[in-house]
Amino acid sequence: MRYRVKAVGPDSAVVEADFEAATEAEARAQAAACGLAVLSLQRAAARGRARFPLMLFNQELLALLRAGIPLAEAIAALLEKEQRSAVRGVLSHILTALREGRTLSSALEARPEVFPELYVAMIRAAERTSDLESALMRYIAYREQLESLRGKLVGAAIYPVLLLAVGGLVVLFLLGYVVPRFSHIYEDVGSELPWLSQLLLDWGRLVEAHAGTLALAVLFAGVGVALAARSPALWAAAGRQLWRMPMVGARLRVFQLARFYRTLGMLLSGGIPVVGALGMVSGLLSPTLRPGLATAIVRLREGRGFTATLAEQGLATPVARHMLSVGERAGNLDEMLTRAAEFHEDATAREVEWLTRLFGPLLMLLIGSAIGLIVVLMYLPIFQLAETIG
Repeated sequence: MRYRVKAVGPDSAVVEADFEAATEAEARAQAAACGLAVLSLQRAAARGRARFPLMLFNQELLALLRAGIPLAEAIAALLEKEQRSAVRGVLSHILTALREGRTLSSALEARPEVFPELYVAMIRAAERTSDLESALMRYIAYREQLESLRGKLVGAAIYPVLLLAVGGLVVLFLLGYVVPRFSHIYEDVGSELPWLSQLLLDWGRLVEAHAGTLALAVLFAGVGVALAARSPALWAAAGRQLWRMPMVGARLRVFQLARFYRTLGMLLSGGIPVVGALGMVSGLLSPTLRPGLATAIVRLREGRGFTATLAEQGLATPVARHMLSVGERAGNLDEMLTRAAEFHEDATAREVEWLTRLFGPLLMLLIGSAIGLIVVLMYLPIFQLAETIG
Protein backbone atom coordinates (compact mmCIF):
# COMPACT_ATOMS: atom_id res chain seq x y z
CA MET A 1 0.00 0.00 0.00
CA ARG A 2 1.31 3.46 -0.90
CA TYR A 3 1.14 6.42 1.51
CA ARG A 4 1.69 10.09 0.75
CA VAL A 5 3.63 11.82 3.56
CA LYS A 6 3.97 15.56 4.10
CA ALA A 7 6.85 16.21 6.47
CA VAL A 8 9.62 18.56 7.59
CA GLY A 9 13.03 17.50 6.27
CA PRO A 10 16.45 17.75 7.93
CA ASP A 11 16.94 21.19 6.37
CA SER A 12 13.63 22.45 7.94
CA ALA A 13 11.97 22.46 4.50
CA VAL A 14 8.50 21.01 4.00
CA VAL A 15 8.67 18.05 1.63
CA GLU A 16 6.28 15.42 0.28
CA ALA A 17 7.24 11.81 -0.32
CA ASP A 18 5.63 8.44 -1.03
CA PHE A 19 6.31 5.27 0.96
CA GLU A 20 5.30 1.66 0.34
CA ALA A 21 4.04 0.21 3.62
CA ALA A 22 1.46 -2.24 4.96
CA THR A 23 0.12 0.18 7.62
CA GLU A 24 0.20 3.89 8.47
CA ALA A 25 2.44 3.21 11.44
CA GLU A 26 4.95 1.49 9.21
CA ALA A 27 4.88 4.43 6.77
CA ARG A 28 5.55 6.84 9.66
CA ALA A 29 8.44 4.66 10.81
CA GLN A 30 9.98 4.70 7.32
CA ALA A 31 9.65 8.50 7.17
CA ALA A 32 11.27 8.84 10.59
CA ALA A 33 14.14 6.60 9.48
CA CYS A 34 14.75 9.03 6.61
CA GLY A 35 14.97 11.95 9.05
CA LEU A 36 11.49 13.34 8.29
CA ALA A 37 9.10 14.79 10.89
CA VAL A 38 5.65 13.78 9.65
CA LEU A 39 3.02 16.53 9.42
CA SER A 40 0.30 14.57 7.63
CA LEU A 41 -0.13 11.14 6.09
CA GLN A 42 -2.71 9.74 3.71
CA ARG A 43 -3.10 6.88 1.29
CA ALA A 44 -1.84 7.81 -2.19
CA ALA A 45 -3.97 7.11 -5.22
CA ALA A 46 -2.44 4.54 -7.56
CA ARG A 47 -4.34 5.66 -10.62
CA GLY A 48 -1.79 6.77 -13.16
CA ARG A 49 1.36 4.74 -13.01
CA ALA A 50 -0.09 1.65 -14.68
CA ARG A 51 -1.41 3.78 -17.54
CA PHE A 52 1.78 5.76 -18.13
CA PRO A 53 4.50 3.84 -20.07
CA LEU A 54 7.49 5.01 -18.02
CA MET A 55 9.97 2.70 -19.72
CA LEU A 56 8.90 3.78 -23.21
CA PHE A 57 8.95 7.43 -22.11
CA ASN A 58 12.59 7.08 -21.04
CA GLN A 59 13.63 5.29 -24.23
CA GLU A 60 12.01 7.85 -26.52
CA LEU A 61 13.24 10.82 -24.50
CA LEU A 62 16.79 9.44 -24.51
CA ALA A 63 16.67 8.98 -28.31
CA LEU A 64 15.54 12.59 -28.81
CA LEU A 65 18.13 14.03 -26.42
CA ARG A 66 20.90 12.06 -28.14
CA ALA A 67 19.75 13.57 -31.43
CA GLY A 68 20.55 17.02 -30.01
CA ILE A 69 16.95 18.13 -29.38
CA PRO A 70 16.52 20.34 -26.27
CA LEU A 71 14.54 18.88 -23.40
CA ALA A 72 11.42 21.06 -23.77
CA GLU A 73 11.25 20.42 -27.52
CA ALA A 74 11.70 16.67 -26.93
CA ILE A 75 8.75 16.63 -24.50
CA ALA A 76 6.71 18.65 -27.00
CA ALA A 77 7.51 16.11 -29.73
CA LEU A 78 6.42 13.24 -27.50
CA LEU A 79 3.22 15.12 -26.66
CA GLU A 80 2.47 15.78 -30.33
CA LYS A 81 2.70 12.12 -31.34
CA GLU A 82 0.78 10.76 -28.32
CA GLN A 83 -2.86 9.75 -28.77
CA ARG A 84 -3.81 8.47 -25.30
CA SER A 85 -5.47 11.16 -23.20
CA ALA A 86 -4.00 9.99 -19.87
CA VAL A 87 -0.44 10.06 -21.22
CA ARG A 88 -1.04 13.39 -22.97
CA GLY A 89 -2.13 14.88 -19.66
CA VAL A 90 1.13 13.87 -17.96
CA LEU A 91 3.31 15.09 -20.85
CA SER A 92 1.37 18.35 -21.04
CA HIS A 93 1.98 18.93 -17.33
CA ILE A 94 5.73 18.34 -17.77
CA LEU A 95 5.93 20.62 -20.80
CA THR A 96 4.05 23.43 -19.02
CA ALA A 97 6.38 23.18 -16.02
CA LEU A 98 9.49 23.32 -18.23
CA ARG A 99 8.20 26.38 -20.09
CA GLU A 100 7.56 28.07 -16.75
CA GLY A 101 11.26 27.65 -15.95
CA ARG A 102 10.92 24.77 -13.50
CA THR A 103 13.26 21.79 -13.53
CA LEU A 104 12.31 18.40 -14.90
CA SER A 105 12.61 16.79 -11.47
CA SER A 106 10.18 19.27 -9.91
CA ALA A 107 7.70 18.61 -12.71
CA LEU A 108 7.99 14.86 -12.17
CA GLU A 109 7.75 15.21 -8.39
CA ALA A 110 4.37 16.91 -8.77
CA ARG A 111 2.96 13.67 -10.23
CA PRO A 112 3.88 11.03 -7.61
CA GLU A 113 1.15 8.70 -8.86
CA VAL A 114 3.08 8.38 -12.13
CA PHE A 115 6.77 8.82 -11.30
CA PRO A 116 8.22 6.86 -8.35
CA GLU A 117 10.33 8.64 -5.77
CA LEU A 118 13.58 6.91 -6.70
CA TYR A 119 13.14 7.92 -10.35
CA VAL A 120 12.58 11.56 -9.40
CA ALA A 121 15.61 11.52 -7.11
CA MET A 122 17.78 10.07 -9.87
CA ILE A 123 16.67 12.82 -12.30
CA ARG A 124 17.30 15.49 -9.66
CA ALA A 125 20.82 14.19 -9.05
CA ALA A 126 21.47 14.14 -12.82
CA GLU A 127 20.35 17.77 -13.12
CA ARG A 128 23.06 18.83 -10.68
CA THR A 129 25.73 17.36 -12.97
CA SER A 130 23.96 18.12 -16.29
CA ASP A 131 24.08 14.43 -17.11
CA LEU A 132 20.45 13.63 -17.88
CA GLU A 133 21.24 11.21 -20.71
CA SER A 134 23.38 8.99 -18.48
CA ALA A 135 20.66 8.96 -15.83
CA LEU A 136 18.07 7.85 -18.39
CA MET A 137 20.45 5.14 -19.63
CA ARG A 138 20.98 3.86 -16.09
CA TYR A 139 17.26 3.73 -15.42
CA ILE A 140 16.57 1.93 -18.70
CA ALA A 141 19.28 -0.63 -17.96
CA TYR A 142 17.90 -1.05 -14.43
CA ARG A 143 14.35 -1.70 -15.66
CA GLU A 144 15.55 -4.04 -18.40
CA GLN A 145 17.44 -6.15 -15.86
CA LEU A 146 14.41 -6.34 -13.57
CA GLU A 147 12.11 -7.22 -16.47
CA SER A 148 14.57 -9.88 -17.65
CA LEU A 149 14.59 -11.53 -14.23
CA ARG A 150 10.81 -11.26 -13.92
CA GLY A 151 10.45 -12.80 -17.38
CA LYS A 152 12.63 -15.75 -16.39
CA LEU A 153 10.60 -16.37 -13.24
CA VAL A 154 7.25 -16.06 -15.02
CA GLY A 155 8.43 -18.24 -17.91
CA ALA A 156 9.55 -20.93 -15.48
CA ALA A 157 6.16 -20.88 -13.73
CA ILE A 158 4.02 -21.08 -16.89
CA TYR A 159 4.56 -24.80 -17.60
CA PRO A 160 3.61 -26.07 -14.09
CA VAL A 161 0.59 -23.75 -14.00
CA LEU A 162 -0.61 -25.00 -17.39
CA LEU A 163 -0.15 -28.61 -16.30
CA LEU A 164 -2.10 -27.98 -13.11
CA ALA A 165 -4.90 -26.13 -14.94
CA VAL A 166 -5.32 -28.73 -17.70
CA GLY A 167 -5.07 -31.65 -15.26
CA GLY A 168 -7.60 -30.04 -12.93
CA LEU A 169 -10.05 -29.47 -15.78
CA VAL A 170 -9.74 -33.10 -16.89
CA VAL A 171 -10.36 -34.37 -13.36
CA LEU A 172 -13.38 -32.05 -12.98
CA PHE A 173 -14.75 -33.27 -16.33
CA LEU A 174 -14.44 -36.89 -15.25
CA LEU A 175 -15.99 -36.31 -11.83
CA GLY A 176 -18.72 -33.95 -13.02
CA TYR A 177 -19.74 -35.49 -16.36
CA VAL A 178 -18.37 -38.98 -17.00
CA VAL A 179 -18.77 -40.54 -13.54
CA PRO A 180 -22.47 -39.53 -13.16
CA ARG A 181 -23.25 -41.25 -16.46
CA PHE A 182 -21.32 -44.37 -15.50
CA SER A 183 -23.36 -44.58 -12.31
CA HIS A 184 -26.46 -45.52 -14.36
CA ILE A 185 -24.68 -48.47 -15.92
CA TYR A 186 -24.20 -50.15 -12.55
CA GLU A 187 -27.61 -49.38 -11.06
CA ASP A 188 -28.96 -52.86 -11.88
CA VAL A 189 -25.77 -54.75 -11.10
CA GLY A 190 -26.63 -57.12 -8.34
CA SER A 191 -23.12 -58.04 -7.28
CA GLU A 192 -21.37 -56.04 -4.61
CA LEU A 193 -19.08 -53.39 -6.03
CA PRO A 194 -15.60 -52.61 -4.73
CA TRP A 195 -15.68 -50.04 -1.94
CA LEU A 196 -13.76 -47.34 -3.79
CA SER A 197 -15.84 -47.84 -6.94
CA GLN A 198 -19.03 -47.60 -4.91
CA LEU A 199 -17.77 -44.38 -3.34
CA LEU A 200 -16.98 -42.93 -6.78
CA LEU A 201 -20.40 -43.91 -8.14
CA ASP A 202 -22.14 -42.43 -5.10
CA TRP A 203 -20.32 -39.21 -5.88
CA GLY A 204 -21.60 -39.43 -9.47
CA ARG A 205 -25.20 -39.79 -8.28
CA LEU A 206 -24.76 -36.88 -5.88
CA VAL A 207 -23.45 -34.64 -8.67
CA GLU A 208 -26.32 -35.60 -10.96
CA ALA A 209 -28.95 -35.02 -8.28
CA HIS A 210 -27.60 -31.65 -7.14
CA ALA A 211 -25.85 -30.39 -10.28
CA GLY A 212 -27.27 -26.85 -10.05
CA THR A 213 -26.42 -26.44 -6.37
CA LEU A 214 -22.89 -27.76 -6.82
CA ALA A 215 -22.34 -25.50 -9.86
CA LEU A 216 -23.43 -22.46 -7.84
CA ALA A 217 -21.19 -23.54 -4.96
CA VAL A 218 -18.20 -23.83 -7.30
CA LEU A 219 -19.04 -20.42 -8.81
CA PHE A 220 -19.31 -18.72 -5.43
CA ALA A 221 -16.11 -20.40 -4.28
CA GLY A 222 -14.30 -19.10 -7.38
CA VAL A 223 -15.64 -15.57 -6.81
CA GLY A 224 -14.63 -15.77 -3.15
CA VAL A 225 -11.11 -16.84 -4.03
CA ALA A 226 -10.85 -14.04 -6.62
CA LEU A 227 -12.00 -11.43 -4.10
CA ALA A 228 -9.72 -12.80 -1.39
CA ALA A 229 -6.77 -12.68 -3.81
CA ARG A 230 -7.31 -8.93 -4.15
CA SER A 231 -7.08 -8.35 -0.41
CA PRO A 232 -3.76 -6.73 0.63
CA ALA A 233 -4.19 -8.08 4.16
CA LEU A 234 -4.50 -11.64 2.86
CA TRP A 235 -1.41 -11.29 0.67
CA ALA A 236 0.49 -9.81 3.60
CA ALA A 237 -0.54 -12.73 5.82
CA ALA A 238 0.43 -15.23 3.11
CA GLY A 239 3.77 -13.47 2.70
CA ARG A 240 4.46 -13.69 6.42
CA GLN A 241 3.73 -17.41 6.39
CA LEU A 242 6.06 -17.93 3.41
CA TRP A 243 8.84 -16.03 5.16
CA ARG A 244 8.50 -18.37 8.15
CA MET A 245 9.08 -21.46 6.02
CA PRO A 246 12.77 -22.49 6.37
CA MET A 247 13.71 -23.06 2.72
CA VAL A 248 11.25 -20.67 1.07
CA GLY A 249 11.96 -17.82 3.48
CA ALA A 250 15.69 -17.96 2.77
CA ARG A 251 15.10 -17.83 -1.00
CA LEU A 252 12.67 -14.92 -0.67
CA ARG A 253 15.21 -13.04 1.43
CA VAL A 254 17.96 -13.47 -1.18
CA PHE A 255 15.59 -12.46 -3.99
CA GLN A 256 14.52 -9.26 -2.20
CA LEU A 257 18.09 -8.39 -1.25
CA ALA A 258 19.15 -8.78 -4.90
CA ARG A 259 16.52 -6.25 -5.97
CA PHE A 260 17.55 -4.03 -3.06
CA TYR A 261 21.22 -4.11 -4.16
CA ARG A 262 20.40 -3.37 -7.79
CA THR A 263 18.15 -0.41 -7.01
CA LEU A 264 20.57 0.99 -4.45
CA GLY A 265 23.46 0.64 -6.90
CA MET A 266 21.52 2.56 -9.56
CA LEU A 267 20.79 5.40 -7.14
CA LEU A 268 24.38 5.63 -5.91
CA SER A 269 25.71 5.67 -9.48
CA GLY A 270 23.38 8.62 -10.09
CA GLY A 271 25.06 10.63 -7.33
CA ILE A 272 22.46 10.20 -4.58
CA PRO A 273 23.91 9.96 -1.03
CA VAL A 274 23.83 6.56 0.65
CA VAL A 275 21.48 7.49 3.49
CA GLY A 276 18.96 9.13 1.18
CA ALA A 277 19.12 6.24 -1.27
CA LEU A 278 18.49 3.73 1.53
CA GLY A 279 15.39 5.62 2.58
CA MET A 280 14.06 5.55 -0.99
CA VAL A 281 14.48 1.79 -1.45
CA SER A 282 12.97 0.80 1.90
CA GLY A 283 9.64 0.13 0.19
CA LEU A 284 11.25 -2.64 -1.87
CA LEU A 285 11.87 -4.77 1.21
CA SER A 286 9.37 -6.94 3.03
CA PRO A 287 8.15 -5.93 6.51
CA THR A 288 10.53 -8.56 7.88
CA LEU A 289 13.61 -6.68 6.62
CA ARG A 290 12.46 -3.06 6.96
CA PRO A 291 13.18 -2.67 10.68
CA GLY A 292 16.77 -3.74 10.05
CA LEU A 293 17.07 -1.15 7.27
CA ALA A 294 15.66 1.59 9.52
CA THR A 295 18.26 0.72 12.17
CA ALA A 296 20.99 0.67 9.52
CA ILE A 297 20.04 4.17 8.36
CA VAL A 298 20.29 5.49 11.92
CA ARG A 299 23.70 3.91 12.42
CA LEU A 300 25.01 5.20 9.11
CA ARG A 301 24.01 8.71 10.20
CA GLU A 302 26.17 8.09 13.26
CA GLY A 303 29.18 7.38 11.04
CA ARG A 304 29.24 3.58 11.05
CA GLY A 305 30.66 1.65 8.09
CA PHE A 306 28.27 0.74 5.29
CA THR A 307 29.12 -2.96 4.84
CA ALA A 308 29.42 -3.73 8.54
CA THR A 309 26.12 -2.02 9.28
CA LEU A 310 24.21 -3.94 6.60
CA ALA A 311 25.77 -7.21 7.76
CA GLU A 312 24.78 -6.55 11.40
CA GLN A 313 21.16 -5.99 10.34
CA GLY A 314 20.96 -9.10 8.16
CA LEU A 315 20.92 -7.11 4.90
CA ALA A 316 24.13 -8.55 3.43
CA THR A 317 24.55 -12.12 2.23
CA PRO A 318 28.03 -13.69 2.67
CA VAL A 319 28.86 -13.06 -1.01
CA ALA A 320 27.50 -9.52 -0.93
CA ARG A 321 29.40 -8.75 2.27
CA HIS A 322 32.74 -9.52 0.63
CA MET A 323 31.84 -7.64 -2.56
CA LEU A 324 30.60 -4.57 -0.71
CA SER A 325 33.63 -4.55 1.56
CA VAL A 326 35.90 -4.41 -1.50
CA GLY A 327 33.72 -1.75 -3.11
CA GLU A 328 33.69 0.36 0.04
CA ARG A 329 37.49 0.35 0.21
CA ALA A 330 37.95 0.97 -3.54
CA GLY A 331 35.29 3.67 -3.80
CA ASN A 332 33.11 1.81 -6.33
CA LEU A 333 30.30 0.72 -4.04
CA ASP A 334 27.64 1.27 -6.71
CA GLU A 335 29.37 -1.13 -9.09
CA MET A 336 29.78 -3.80 -6.41
CA LEU A 337 26.13 -3.50 -5.44
CA THR A 338 25.15 -4.15 -9.04
CA ARG A 339 27.53 -7.13 -9.26
CA ALA A 340 26.13 -8.59 -6.04
CA ALA A 341 22.61 -8.21 -7.46
CA GLU A 342 23.63 -9.95 -10.69
CA PHE A 343 25.23 -12.83 -8.76
CA HIS A 344 22.12 -13.49 -6.68
CA GLU A 345 19.71 -12.96 -9.58
CA ASP A 346 21.56 -15.54 -11.67
CA ALA A 347 21.56 -17.96 -8.73
CA THR A 348 17.81 -17.44 -8.25
CA ALA A 349 17.11 -18.01 -11.94
CA ARG A 350 19.11 -21.25 -11.88
CA GLU A 351 17.29 -22.51 -8.81
CA VAL A 352 13.89 -21.71 -10.31
CA GLU A 353 14.82 -23.47 -13.55
CA TRP A 354 15.99 -26.54 -11.63
CA LEU A 355 12.80 -26.63 -9.54
CA THR A 356 10.71 -26.29 -12.70
CA ARG A 357 12.45 -29.23 -14.32
CA LEU A 358 11.87 -31.29 -11.19
CA PHE A 359 8.37 -30.11 -10.39
CA GLY A 360 6.98 -30.47 -13.93
CA PRO A 361 7.42 -34.27 -14.21
CA LEU A 362 6.30 -34.77 -10.60
CA LEU A 363 3.16 -32.75 -11.23
CA MET A 364 2.48 -34.65 -14.46
CA LEU A 365 2.90 -37.94 -12.58
CA LEU A 366 0.49 -36.80 -9.85
CA ILE A 367 -2.18 -35.63 -12.31
CA GLY A 368 -1.80 -38.77 -14.44
CA SER A 369 -2.16 -40.95 -11.34
CA ALA A 370 -5.35 -39.13 -10.30
CA ILE A 371 -6.90 -39.48 -13.77
CA GLY A 372 -5.81 -43.12 -14.02
CA LEU A 373 -7.28 -43.92 -10.61
CA ILE A 374 -10.66 -42.45 -11.58
CA VAL A 375 -10.72 -44.41 -14.85
CA VAL A 376 -9.70 -47.68 -13.17
CA LEU A 377 -12.35 -47.28 -10.46
CA MET A 378 -14.99 -46.66 -13.12
CA TYR A 379 -14.07 -49.79 -15.10
CA LEU A 380 -13.22 -52.04 -12.13
CA PRO A 381 -16.84 -53.28 -11.73
CA ILE A 382 -16.84 -54.29 -15.42
CA PHE A 383 -13.66 -56.29 -14.91
CA GLN A 384 -15.17 -57.89 -11.81
CA LEU A 385 -18.38 -58.75 -13.67
CA ALA A 386 -16.41 -60.26 -16.54
CA GLU A 387 -14.52 -62.47 -14.10
CA THR A 388 -17.81 -63.57 -12.50
CA ILE A 389 -19.34 -64.50 -15.87
CA GLY A 390 -16.16 -66.33 -16.85
